[in-house]
Amino acid sequence: MKLFFGEILPEVKINEDEQQHIVKVLRMREGEEIYITDGNGNLAKGNLVFEGKKVSLNVTEIKENLPEFSPKLHIAIAPTKNIDRIEFFVEKATEMAISEITILHTEKTERKNLNIDKLRKQAIAASKQSLRFHFPKINDITKLSDFIKNVNAETTFVAHCDASFERTEISKIQNVENLTFLIGPEGDFAEKEIKLLAEKGIKAVSLGNQRLRTETAGIFVAAWNYFKTF
Repeated sequence: MKLFFGEILPEVKINEDEQQHIVKVLRMREGEEIYITDGNGNLAKGNLVFEGKKVSLNVTEIKENLPEFSPKLHIAIAPTKNIDRIEFFVEKATEMAISEITILHTEKTERKNLNIDKLRKQAIAASKQSLRFHFPKINDITKLSDFIKNVNAETTFVAHCDASFERTEISKIQNVENLTFLIGPEGDFAEKEIKLLAEKGIKAVSLGNQRLRTETAGIFVAAWNYFKTF
């Protein structure tokens, strides 16, 4: 399946950047069959039509409201100092069907700014690569204190390394439809942040005996959630 990004409803349109990619990079030919998704669970199938520099689709089939991966997983993660590491996390978590990512600003967060639009583009690219028809939502950077105001404590968990606090093994978490995980920065959450999360009823989990990097912990949780469906 050759999958590209575009609009489906009310009419099928191939994204302009995708059109350039089809013509200048892939050098595809008129009549070739491709698929278009809008990232919202809709999929169009058809054949390429070239009109000068414009590329359109002669639609042969449209599927609407395709099922989304379940259980849904939202990871709120502090950005790493090395931006490549958080970009790697976004790519791999997207391939493993994560539904939402929030970039967390915590006390020990070293990187205060990052290009969210670039992360969104990477999520789209990873979605196409892994044949996802529902793209993950990538939220703007959010303060930890603001983020936890709107979470359901019953289905929200935090992975931290402070052994002085009670932590449950991730394998003991019961199956629920919507999960939220918080992953701290390099150097972990501050002690007062861990206490605040505990006061909010957010349960702490252990990801094993090894100490994982921030992006590795995020990928681990995404893989754990993905593997549970098999």
